[in-house]
Amino acid sequence: MATEKFESLDEGKKKRILNAALQEFAENGFAQASTNRIVKEAGIGKGMLFYYFNNKKGLYQYLFDYSVKVIQNDFLARIDMHETDFIERMRQMARLKLQVMKDKPGVFNFMGTVMLTRESELPDDIKTRIEALEKLGYEKMYANVDTGLFRDDVGVEKAYKLIQWAIDGYQNEVKARLKGQKMTSIDLEPLWKEFYGYMDVMKTIFYKQGVDEA
Repeated sequence: MATEKFESLDEGKKKRILNAALQEFAENGFAQASTNRIVKEAGIGKGMLFYYFNNKKGLYQYLFDYSVKVIQNDFLARIDMHETDFIERMRQMARLKLQVMKDKPGVFNFMGTVMLTRESELPDDIKTRIEALEKLGYEKMYANVDTGLFRDDVGVEKAYKLIQWAIDGYQNEVKARLKGQKMTSIDLEPLWKEFYGYMDVMKTIFYKQGVDEA
């Protein structure tokens, strides 16, 4: 766990340390992550990093706790579960996710790396919390969806997967396009218009004729 000394730092310094550490663990995993690279990127001394977090494992645990809270509070809790149109809900989730990535870079990449880590390498408490987070995510994605919008000749479960893969593929393409740019300087509206166009195509493919487009 992070010390009170870390929590009392000014927000700018905390953000630099968190972003540097999230990026390093996301790119290299726990075993290969380098605290030397973290402190160099964050612009602090190595002794101060261990003063705040005791050791590398303590830093990793803090990043996990921090990322779970961000995903729960800034992403999952803000999803409108009254939206029963699956594609509209996916649009909403994509926009919320990108906003979190803009405000708190590295969180989703870090958690993706954690979830791909072999179970035997994770502490039991982290495995349990990952399972709970995944369950909540699936509930937010699929609960209360109006399956009557889908064409009768379309398998709903397969449609879910295809739509999700299309969204993930688009997001990965956008991330590649924007690599190296500062999120705060990017005009996202043209990207949203492009994305919404693709989602309208998804509706044309999977939904019954006559279903209103957003």
